[in-house]
Amino acid sequence: MLALRLARGSHPLVLLRRLCVAVAAAGTGFLLLSTVGHAAGHPSAADESLVRLLWCTAPLAATAQFAVSTARTDPAARLQRGMTAAGLGPLRLTLLATASTLLTCVLGVLAALLAFLRLRGDLGGPTAVPLFDADLLGAGHPVPLVGALMLLATVPLTAAAATAVALRPRHEAGAPEDGSRPTIAPPSGLPWGIALAAAGLAIEAYTSRAPGGHGGLLPLPGRLIGSPPGVLAGWALSAFGLVLAGPGLVHLCGRLLCAGRPGALRLLSGRVLQEESHRLGRPLGVLCAVGSAAYAAVKVYEASSSRPFGPLTAVGAAVVLACVTASALTAAVESRSARAHTTAALRRLGASASVLYRAAALRALALVIVLAPLTWTVAEMATLPLVH
Repeated sequence: MLALRLARGSHPLVLLRRLCVAVAAAGTGFLLLSTVGHAAGHPSAADESLVRLLWCTAPLAATAQFAVSTARTDPAARLQRGMTAAGLGPLRLTLLATASTLLTCVLGVLAALLAFLRLRGDLGGPTAVPLFDADLLGAGHPVPLVGALMLLATVPLTAAAATAVALRPRHEAGAPEDGSRPTIAPPSGLPWGIALAAAGLAIEAYTSRAPGGHGGLLPLPGRLIGSPPGVLAGWALSAFGLVLAGPGLVHLCGRLLCAGRPGALRLLSGRVLQEESHRLGRPLGVLCAVGSAAYAAVKVYEASSSRPFGPLTAVGAAVVLACVTASALTAAVESRSARAHTTAALRRLGASASVLYRAAALRALALVIVLAPLTWTVAEMATLPLVH
């Protein structure tokens, strides 16, 4: 009840973020329900239905990450003065954020259930629309409602569990009093991330040179898993390496800006990147991994004559891209809020607004120069075994 009251009295921008989380949960829930509809309409194609279900893990993970990013920036989840005296300590604030995330995602999946039943014709009206035909959703075949609801419940439960784990109070030495994550030295994850990314690229390169590696276009998601061997595993390893190395790469960008004899603008930009690398690194790493996958998918689509990706693939891709982009933007907003006192001090010392804007543009340029080539390399290596 308290979570609902806080949601009603929140700032419009906070409500917009929660609405976006609900939309992402609705998209993921619709994809999960489509796998149930396909299984009901094609009982003999259990393997294909399983592959469709496995591919739903990507939008599910992206939705959970976006929900966590939104919960981090929610003012109601922050420890403020007087809350402890009112009985809202770090643990109860974490439970409050978890309940808010759960409520938001439940509303989203309920909307997905209504849309799914409407498109199938179970609520009356036509059984198909131009984008979703009857075969995709299993119209005309009964769907096990209990099983569908249990599968649908994985979306709010996963998002709530991720929020609880990410925002749980920490009592280690040196942890901030508000229970947030303590600052960790980001070069510690850089060597492991680079090693994993290099190993993934090596696997992809070996697959492209192996006999049968250039076996032509592989149109179905199921074939991407099984043939040629190692393509998906190599890309996944490289993507995980990018995510793990994200904080270290951001920190490296800051060090490069501060290298030599930097001026005030370079020094300010570099110090900010080094200080905020733990907050910006992981979302940017995920964005790079998803960007490489999107680039590879576009190349496969352009090289194919059969157009292997359908409307459900478009829905899943839209959910993943929107979630990871919104998570990165939310992390940037959170970083800006954390630097509010520093920015105010710089303004009092005479720094103009144009200087701060140029520093922000320089930080963005440095990140693009370092991260874009890595993303392109991973994507290019992933597409070699998939197209001629």
